[in-house]
Parts: sequence; C-alpha cells; structure tokens
Amino acid sequence: MRIGLLALARPTFDLGLAEEKLAGMLARLDATGHEILGSRDLLMDAAANRAALDALRAEAQDLVLVAQVTFTDAGFVAEVARAVEAPLAIWAPREPRAGGRLRLNAFCGLNLASHALGLRRRAFGWLYADPEAPRIEADLAALLAGARAVAPIEGVSAAAEPLPEPILDGLRIARIGAAPDGFDTCRYDAAEVARRFGAEVEELELAELFETARAADPAPVAALRAGIAAGLAGLDALDQAELDRSLRLKLALDRIRARRDLDAFAIRCWPEAFTEYGGAVCGPVAMQGEARVPCACEADVWGALSQLALQRIAAAPVFLVDLVDVDAEDDSAVVWHCGQAPRSMAGAPARATIHTNRRMPLLYEFPLRPGRVTFLRLSQARGAPKLVLATGEMLDRPMAFAGTSGTLRFDAPARAVLPRVIDSGLEHHMALAYGDHAAALGRLAASFDLPVLNLVEQA
Repeated sequence: MRIGLLALARPTFDLGLAEEKLAGMLARLDATGHEILGSRDLLMDAAANRAALDALRAEAQDLVLVAQVTFTDAGFVAEVARAVEAPLAIWAPREPRAGGRLRLNAFCGLNLASHALGLRRRAFGWLYADPEAPRIEADLAALLAGARAVAPIEGVSAAAEPLPEPILDGLRIARIGAAPDGFDTCRYDAAEVARRFGAEVEELELAELFETARAADPAPVAALRAGIAAGLAGLDALDQAELDRSLRLKLALDRIRARRDLDAFAIRCWPEAFTEYGGAVCGPVAMQGEARVPCACEADVWGALSQLALQRIAAAPVFLVDLVDVDAEDDSAVVWHCGQAPRSMAGAPARATIHTNRRMPLLYEFPLRPGRVTFLRLSQARGAPKLVLATGEMLDRPMAFAGTSGTLRFDAPARAVLPRVIDSGLEHHMALAYGDHAAALGRLAASFDLPVLNLVEQA
C-alpha cells in the first residue's frame, strides 16, 4: 500500500513536542510495512504545503494521510480533498493535560477539518490517538484499511412544543472584522440569519474597534483596572502598557455597543489584536460575558447566536468553548478557550495572565467550577442548519490547560461522544452554560424548525 503523507503544524505551537509526536507517528507508520510517500517533515506555511501536495500528485497513492500534528485551519485540508482522488484520512495526536499551555491543540484542527470536509460531503477516515496509545497498532491498521471512515449523522425533528416567545427576534450582532481564512466554521449569511432567527448582523471593521480603544480617556481605564484588581491576582506582574491597551478594548466594546444598540459581538480576535493593536481582547470578552453581552471569537456569528440563545434560556452568563481533548479511557473531555470565561464560572481564584502563543495580556486563568452544564451550537454542519446540544457534569479537577478550561464527563461515554462530534461535522465552537437546559433547547429547536442532534443521545 502506498500512503501519501502530509504533516501539518503551525509555528505558534510547541514545535519540540510537535516533532516528538511526528517522530512517533512516523515510527508507527513505518512499522506497518506500507510505503510512505511525501515529506516526513512538518509543513508550516502555504509554500511548503503546496510543494508537498504537488509532489504527492505526481505519484500514485492508495491513501492520502494528513498528520494533523498541531492546530491549523482547514483551508489546506480542503485543498487536498479537491486535489486528490485517493481516499483521505486524518490522524491527530493527543497531548498531556499538564496544566500549562495547550501545546498542540491538534484535536481542534481535526474538528475544523471534519467540518470543512462535511460541508463538501467528502468522505474521510480519522483517528485521534497518541502514537504511544495502548491500542494504536490496531487503530492505525483500521484507519489505513478504511475501517474508521466517518459515518455522517444529521439531526432528528424536534419532538417538543415551540417556546412561547421569540428568543432572538430583533437582536443585533456586530461582526467586527472577517473570519480567518480556512475557518468554514465561522461562515454566515446575514440574510439567512435575519430570515431564520430574526436577528440582524452589522458588519464593522477592526479599525473602528482599535481607534475607539485608543481614544478612550485614561480615567475610565484606571477605574476599570481598579474594579477588576480586587478579584484578579497578578495584574501588577503584567506588561502595564499592554494591559492598558487590553482594558481599552473593553471600554471600546461598551462604547460601540451603546452607540449601535447591540446585543452581542463576533470579533476577529487574532492576529490583528496582537500584531496591529498590541493587546489581547480575551479578558475584555470575559468581562462582556459576565455582563451578558456575548462575544464570539474568530468572527463566529452563529457562535454569537448560540451564546445569545443559551444565555436567554439559562438566564446566566455563557462561555464559547473549544472541545480540545477527549479521553475514552478516563471517560472525560476538556473544553477550553484562551482565557475568556466569565469569572462567575471560576472553580478557583482567578489570575491575570497572558496569551500563551502571542504573549500579551489580558487573559483570565482558572479551572471551571464543578456542576451540571449544557452545550449548544446553532450549527450549519454538513450544510444543513440544525441545533446541536450536549449535557454533562463539569468535574472538580485541576486545570487541564492554561487559560480557562474545564474537565467534564458527558452524559454518554466519551468513546461514544467523540465519533458523534466528528461524524456530524460540528463546528469547533459551542456555547456553554451551567444547569441542565436540554428540554428548553428542544423547544428552541421547534421554534426555529430545526432538527436536533444530541451528542449524548444513547443509541
């Protein structure tokens, strides 16, 4: 068997660990006895990606395997899917829950790829496993043999009465900046949002946010700093100029919201907040979430809609999370985002910190508190609008990854939830709120005439 290999990584992650994982993956592949074609090095930019793909296309192969070694967007995987006729597979390695930075974030890359391929109705196989996992030989053999292909799933009609009142009708979302390239998960159509949900999207430029922040008076910035200092350790240890710029983003969002009568934001949070402005928007997003003004990362308008809907049903703050790890052996999963959970979700005293990749403040750091939780995604998975939900129990565990993260146990075995996430082609952002709101979400789906896909539904 001839296997064409493409090993994807992004240089902002831990390249030492990435090289270690790739070496382990290559050793496992070599041990299968198959012929491995293509580059055996990490591909970390568009030119290297294209050259490697061109080289593969010049040779015949029985399978193209993408080693999703760290997080990357799904743009190149979608290009590979268009360019090759051979079957496609993706292998993403796990990383240790060590309490420090999310060093690879490979699962999120797999998640984005599954959504992009689902939109294109492109079949593929997948494996999420460390190269040293106990059953890796059998799982890898099954992947290469085509026995781990996605089994697409859709939702089912909501068997519930609609809610008595509209949830999103008349609400206004500001999309500030465009979604990053390769993030099909964040695409939207403003006309469809208005027709389906009754919400309005206003498109703004990042320049308006940055200019408004720079123009903020020093006195309100100082007052904001004093207001958060009592419950947030570590502010004095941060770069104070960068902290000042970050806090100004909170005041800018307040001002834009007031003058444009907004209910939520969907913000292109990187790289420009760091590279052009010089301060993180993550901490300000956490503050807005606590004030029940949801802010979705990466200009994710449907993510902001999900936050608004769940916030209204739960009558509580919401947190837009990435699912970053699933451990079938421990029957647990980890949800995370850089450092933007509302402080009321903290399971330990909150600390001020910096972005783990971009090294600028302000971010929050704490584990999520234990308790019942509900997840919601108003989804466009596989090109068909639906409501995706899950319920579970946030566990009393140490922080799995730096920023704001929580370890949970879904209301179904982790080994059953994981394939439902990938097989459904779900987006990588889900809204989280405390409490069990599954019944109300069924009624929400009926209100919008959306099918329901319950990730923890027992077969």
